[in-house]
Amino acid sequence: MAETTQPVEMIKQIGIIGAGHMGSGIAQVASLAGYKVILVDVSKEKTEAALATINGNIARQVSKDTMTQDQQQAALDLITITSDINQLSEADLVVEAITEDEDLKQEIYKDLCPVLKPEAILCSNTSTISITRLAAKTDRPAKFIGMHFMNPVPVMELVELIRGIATEEETYQTCKAFVKSLEKYTAVSEDFPAFIVHRIMIPMINEAIYTLYEGVGTVEAIDTAMCYGAHHPMGPLELADFIGLDNCLGIMQKLYEGLADPKYRPCPLLVKYVEAGWTGQKAGRGFYDYRDGTPVPTR
Repeated sequence: MAETTQPVEMIKQIGIIGAGHMGSGIAQVASLAGYKVILVDVSKEKTEAALATINGNIARQVSKDTMTQDQQQAALDLITITSDINQLSEADLVVEAITEDEDLKQEIYKDLCPVLKPEAILCSNTSTISITRLAAKTDRPAKFIGMHFMNPVPVMELVELIRGIATEEETYQTCKAFVKSLEKYTAVSEDFPAFIVHRIMIPMINEAIYTLYEGVGTVEAIDTAMCYGAHHPMGPLELADFIGLDNCLGIMQKLYEGLADPKYRPCPLLVKYVEAGWTGQKAGRGFYDYRDGTPVPTR
């Protein structure tokens, strides 16, 4: 892990918009680092479920003696859940962590920006969308940056920082220090489609699907080859199921459209699986069938 640090002095309160897996994970690591967190979602059920997930995750750390009950309670006490975006009026840094829908993100910024104080930094957890384009739809392009956490946030140690064309140096340095205070590493990416991690990882998955599509190997053979031949902790097809085949397809489409390079063409088999609704673990079926508890290859 990165060197343990203290919270960034100029950041007292963190706002997080979106209480899904990413938003709840960011809330967890921020609260454990000592920041006051306001977790906002239009769904009360989602925010309550997020708080329960955070509590459960920290409780497991307590049971493993990597954290005390006092630390658990202190972190939970720092988190406020709400559906009222106006409660972000005193936030020093806000992370938008909603679904990868550019129009929806822009709608949220339209409501959010008038609420924020002028000096507040606005970050997007987007994994694919242009930071420069998103920033241009706000009232603070100089104080806008991409802050892409990896999933699952409490476990993964990297955060990609993506500067838009207007992002100020002070904004970047503050966010870099904030990420370090969460005991995570930063990788700085230029503002191109899918940035660094997904630019490399998702085409690798797409190539694995082409390998399956062309009959070079079965699902089991491909994943076994990469686990034991390249020391990957998870085979690319199992990883695709974990990420969500619909998410993989969406990223490949953005790469294909954004870079106009045929090497990023989504594999037709990936498209077929998504059209069938076989989007991976969350759907019960993808390249593996999860419905009986034990994953079974579907091809």
